[in-house]
Parts: sequence; structure tokens; C-alpha cells
Amino acid sequence: MQVVEKVDPQSPDSVIETIVNFVKAADGDFDHIGKLANAVSDDDSLQKMIDFLSRTPQGKQAFGKRPMLGDIDLEKLHSLPVNTLGYAFADHFFANNLQPLKPGKVENDFQFFSAHITETHDIWHIVTGCNTNILGEIQLEAFYVSQLYATRFWLGLLAKNLLKSVVYDIEVSTQYMDAISQGWLMAKQAKPLFGIEWNQLWETPLDDVRKSLNIILPITEN
Repeated sequence: MQVVEKVDPQSPDSVIETIVNFVKAADGDFDHIGKLANAVSDDDSLQKMIDFLSRTPQGKQAFGKRPMLGDIDLEKLHSLPVNTLGYAFADHFFANNLQPLKPGKVENDFQFFSAHITETHDIWHIVTGCNTNILGEIQLEAFYVSQLYATRFWLGLLAKNLLKSVVYDIEVSTQYMDAISQGWLMAKQAKPLFGIEWNQLWETPLDDVRKSLNIILPITEN
């Protein structure tokens, strides 16, 4: 989830240092995730993503309306039929002992982009079928890299994970590359996810949501 506290481009050496320190940290370290987001989120790259996403009617409308999920009642969503997106969303949070991510203020396109990605991150997990373990996160990171274009943050996360395999556990490299290829290819064949007003789809069957977005889950080995 791309939480950008400020837009303050840093030197290449500073970015490299941030990634190296992240490699040394435990997987899922939110403090280092935030540091990476701030290190690589500059006006130029963010504007490139906004321009790219605005090429579709859905993306252009999103930046115009700046829709937010609003307050989320997980208990209410969990009472929906079990095949719905809303139920799957709530069940995801209960099963993983999570709380919905709170986006920051939204006063411009940069802040809306960050807030939208932040609060919909777990929805992307559910719709793409990407697990919350390290392989699922890598798969979703590759999905983001494909769909968002010029995203230094998500590419940085992938680079961090590949470096960790080089330094600490080369045996996982094949699994990591499989996850990257699966996420990348799924994103290429899928319709854009950015800008969807997900709270209008809570009562829609998850399979129908995936079908409408041409999300084709990769075949997993037993």
C-alpha cells in the first residue's frame, strides 16, 4: 500500500540505502515500507502514473470524483451472502486479524492516488486471489507494476524481495520469479482496477466481479 507522507525526491544513493536497509528488515516491516514510499515518490514519477491512469474513462473519472470507500462496517459486510465481494472482504480482515487501512487527507491528485491505493489494497488482494504470505505479496506487487506504470514504489518492493533471496535464501528465487510472472501476466490480461468504486460492488458475487474484470486466476499445483 503506497502511503506517501511527502513528495520529496531523494538522491539515488539515498534510495539505494533505503532499499538495502529494507532488505535487512523482516518481511512486512511497515516502517520500512513507509520509508521506501517516501524515498521513491517524486512529483515526476507520480505525475507519469496519474497521466497514464487518466487515459481510461474510469481513471479519468476517478481523479475527477475522487471516490473513497468511506466508513466500513465489517460485521455488516460479513452478513452478506458468502459468495459476495463484501463478504470476502470482511472475511479477509477477520481471518487475518486486520483492520481497514486508513488513507490520509485528499486535497490533490497525488494524495487521492495514494489514498485510493491504500484503502483498496486488500480488495486487490481478494479480487486477484493473491495470498497475504510473501509469495502472494510478490504476485500482487507484480500486478501493481503492470497496471500502474512507472511505479517506483512497487518495483522497489519487488527489487527488495529479489535482493533478499540473493542474500538470504536463493532457494526461494524460483518461487519468487513464478509469483512475479503470474502477477504480471494476470494484470496484463485484466481490465484496469484503479478507480473502481468498490463499495458499489459489495453485494456482487466475487466470481462475477472477477469475470467482469477479466481476472483469470493462475493455476496452482496441488
